[in-house]
Amino acid sequence: MTDGFLTTHVLDTARGVPAAGMRVELFRLEGEGRTLVRSVQTNSDGRTDEPLVPKGELERGRYELLFSVGEYFGGSGTSDEPPFLDTVPIRFGISEPDSHYHVPLLASPYSYSTYRGS
Repeated sequence: MTDGFLTTHVLDTARGVPAAGMRVELFRLEGEGRTLVRSVQTNSDGRTDEPLVPKGELERGRYELLFSVGEYFGGSGTSDEPPFLDTVPIRFGISEPDSHYHVPLLASPYSYSTYRGS
């Protein structure tokens, strides 16, 4: 068993606040297929209440996070219809399952960025 785990958080860079209530889905990628691991909504701090993959359950492999950016900004009245950005996918690999992987998203209706955080 590993000690690694996976977390995320989302910041609304258009308003300078945490992105509360954004839907986030985590998939494990296997070949051309994918399996849903978890579907959550961010809390008032733009984070999830629990890790996306709890401590001790992280496995080496490829993953995808889907952030419902268009839905989030559409609900706040700060996006076009149809939205410029809708679902933002981030594909990443876990090579050290004993580590903490943190994959944040900084988003506006028209741009986004990410990095491996701590």
